[in-house]
Amino acid sequence: MTPKTQYSAEALRELFYSQRIATLEQLKEHLGTEVDVTVFRKLKQLGYYSSYSHNGRYYTLEEIARFDEFGLWSYNSVWFSCYGTLQKTAQALVEMSNSGYFVSELNEILHVETKHSLRRLYENGSIDREKVEGKWLYCSGDPHKQKQQLTLRQKMEELPKDLSEEVLTDEVKAAILLFYSLLDEKMRRLYAGLEALKYGHGGTRRIASFLGLDEKTVARGRSELLEQDVELEGIRRPGAGRWPVKKGLQK
Repeated sequence: MTPKTQYSAEALRELFYSQRIATLEQLKEHLGTEVDVTVFRKLKQLGYYSSYSHNGRYYTLEEIARFDEFGLWSYNSVWFSCYGTLQKTAQALVEMSNSGYFVSELNEILHVETKHSLRRLYENGSIDREKVEGKWLYCSGDPHKQKQQLTLRQKMEELPKDLSEEVLTDEVKAAILLFYSLLDEKMRRLYAGLEALKYGHGGTRRIASFLGLDEKTVARGRSELLEQDVELEGIRRPGAGRWPVKKGLQK
């Protein structure tokens, strides 16, 4: 009786560590088998991901992938996701987004065409979508989360053109607006004043337009910070006001 061939999962690990990613054909050749199931048994032992780009043709090990803040990793322009397939990845990113995604935005993040995946997710009820400025904005399937996303997106679409051309990404702008909405009136004024200081000349007008505030309100917050005229919980901070000029230090 011919002894059963023993295949080693370690042989696959060695291949992955030498080239990071591999196709099924490469794995079968390296393992010395023509049976797909044999390869997948060994991959399961090791823990693996299949690519969401290139029609899922490539594989890598969990211990090799180094995912970014979006849960993505690439090697030689082959893209992997900690969420698995393209459809699952698109759904996860839409759900996590502060302001939803237009197709073009998600294409740029994922480096592949996402239109068909988003449409399928919408048709099966996994996510929702709304028209914003004539384009479909894909949002969370949860009504409460969707409302938050739409509110922030609409605010972003109303931003003046000069601010929209800043380096800030849409997600950063949305995060700023979300944080601002959580503040009380006094803290909003101070926060606006702080941001105006960062911009320098013209900052008061720009931040007022961005946050939908009166320029006088922003100017007041800016002045309070410069004068250190800030009260904490209704109590004027000890030493608040301009720093005193010490005598004897002037030339």
